[in-house]
Amino acid sequence: MKKIIFIGFLFCTKISFAQSTLSEQEISFNFFRNPSVGLEYRYKKVSVHAGYYLTNFKANTTWEFVKTGLSFWFLPIGKREKPSSFYAQMSYLRGQNRDYKNKNAVSLDLGFRLMIWNGLQARLGIIGLYAKDKNLKINPTPSLNYSLFF
Repeated sequence: MKKIIFIGFLFCTKISFAQSTLSEQEISFNFFRNPSVGLEYRYKKVSVHAGYYLTNFKANTTWEFVKTGLSFWFLPIGKREKPSSFYAQMSYLRGQNRDYKNKNAVSLDLGFRLMIWNGLQARLGIIGLYAKDKNLKINPTPSLNYSLFF
């Protein structure tokens, strides 16, 4: 077991040093679900986001939220100028319809952002959403986004 932990540690260390830093600043236009349909501004390894979050807890039924929060970016991968990386998000949500209308909720999201080409990116994550008097909901959070780096 100690060997497995050691090998995992070496692997994570290699990945984390494969790319020394992310770009200094970034503005991202988020077109679908992750973190929301809206805007995101990143400075170094922390970003703030705000927008409209749509999700389906069951088939053919859409829940809508206004969403804002923080993301932390870590383990950039590759030698590209704009590397792919992992992220963790914590957000506040306000329900807009159905049984979440006017209810406050919080979410935690973990995932990976794959830089495709010249600012175009795809994200795939998983979100845990919780509101008082509601069960924890777990959903995938795919998205397509475009970023401007400076």
